[in-house]
Amino acid sequence: MSARAGVAVMATLLLLYIVLVGQRAVLLLTSGDGLGVAMGAALVVLPLVAVWALGRELWFGWRAEQLGRRLEAEGAAPDETVRVRPSGRALREDADAAFPAFRADAEQHPDDWRVWFRLGVAYDGAGDRRRAREAVRRAIALESAQRRATPGR
Repeated sequence: MSARAGVAVMATLLLLYIVLVGQRAVLLLTSGDGLGVAMGAALVVLPLVAVWALGRELWFGWRAEQLGRRLEAEGAAPDETVRVRPSGRALREDADAAFPAFRADAEQHPDDWRVWFRLGVAYDGAGDRRRAREAVRRAIALESAQRRATPGR
């Protein structure tokens, strides 16, 4: 299953969950029972948090994909060759060997979204998803700031 299909399935399931929880919240809010009303109010908050989280993740994925395409179009995508498993994931030892150059580049050019995006790709290849997401989030923020600073783009 492709990543997009997986995202679509998970988003659909989460939306179904939100609708079902929302229905239960309405039933509890209209029950007239004090405890039921309190539980209904709590159930209203949970779907709102879920909608916010889903929106945030979808936005992150969309922006990251946009930046990845832009980097490829500019010919600035990472070109280090690493061996991959049959699943397509990079072998960790190869990714770890390529990683220091990306980190050094990010330290030398802290305001360039491209180096932060490449660093995120390197972190992901090395299996560090948390740092990969942080680096890509920074790349998104830097690119957005750069876009706002250059009107007419």
